[in-house]
Amino acid sequence: TAALHPGILSRVCMLPVAPSLPTPSSKQGKILEKMGVCTEITFTRYMRSGKKRGPEPQLCLQDMHFGGVPVRLYLPRPRVPSAALRPAIIFFHGGGWIYCNSHDNICRYIARESGSVVVSVGYRLAPEHKYPAAYEDCLHATVHFMRNAEHYGVDSAQISVCGDSAGGNLAAAVSQTLAGRADLPRLRAQILIYPGLQAVDMDLPSYQQNRGVPLLLRERAAFFALLYLHGDASHKQDVLKGHHVSPEMRQKYKKWVSPNNIPERFKARGYNPQKTRDITAEIFKKFERISEPSLCPLLAEDAVIQQLPESFILTCEYDVLRDDGLLYKKRLEDNGVPVTWCHLEDGFHAIISFYDYGWLSFPSGKRGLDRVVQFIKGL
Repeated sequence: TAALHPGILSRVCMLPVAPSLPTPSSKQGKILEKMGVCTEITFTRYMRSGKKRGPEPQLCLQDMHFGGVPVRLYLPRPRVPSAALRPAIIFFHGGGWIYCNSHDNICRYIARESGSVVVSVGYRLAPEHKYPAAYEDCLHATVHFMRNAEHYGVDSAQISVCGDSAGGNLAAAVSQTLAGRADLPRLRAQILIYPGLQAVDMDLPSYQQNRGVPLLLRERAAFFALLYLHGDASHKQDVLKGHHVSPEMRQKYKKWVSPNNIPERFKARGYNPQKTRDITAEIFKKFERISEPSLCPLLAEDAVIQQLPESFILTCEYDVLRDDGLLYKKRLEDNGVPVTWCHLEDGFHAIISFYDYGWLSFPSGKRGLDRVVQFIKGL
């Protein structure tokens, strides 16, 4: 197991049900699944649902549907008809595309502190609903809101998309799809919090250095990606070994997905260059869709990247997805897109979700969330 920053490991190991780490609830779920009571995923989802929060004095909360997709609106008070139109953040939650972890605390904080209307999208989950279900739900909800923004007191020119982890993947994909569309207002910004943006190479420096670091282990990252793509994780080892990408595809995307594009300081904790991979042609066929930007936004063409809005990217040092964010940051900057980058040197995956967990909170998580709010307020 890779070493965590001093002072972090002891508390990380004591965290409650974590977004990506096998926990007592998942073990209990496996037992219940073998007994035929329910699936492990169903039980874990139930355990992660958590305690529902009460009313928020500073916010008006509304549950509704946008284009058939369930959403929750967080509207800052007071909402007076004559008040100026507000900015809005469309939020896509993380959870590996399979869990609907409660991001209610984050949405409330962003709405309350930034004065923005926040729309949290309840997209369909894998493995019951495979790719592109989650992406399509996020896109449909976003388009619906953009077309009806003024009804909710929102300035249609001040709408941004935001997401963490798998939600960051979805935010990047939606932003790319909407880039250049003449029938909709231009997105004001995209806010990507430790996003997963590619599945071509899970042997980048951050994947090696943080392979055993909570809260997202390297194997779990592959597991989640496969459940989203295929509905099962039977080819997890093929993905981890890089057997799922043809030499032609690897060569095509080498200019974008390469350790050479990662600053040397991020290789200081160790990195072993990739070895020659076995060619498994029958596996390639199963992963043809991996080159679709709506699944792996890092693989979008330059012509699309150049049209993207101002961006905010948050990365954490102790996170397998760190290099996905670094590579995307470089692509955006190389194509003239303004990027605000926040790197948490002592951060780990999902740290922001624990910003208000009392003694389990980490100062850097709150600092990262405040940087998000600061960016929103500066738009």
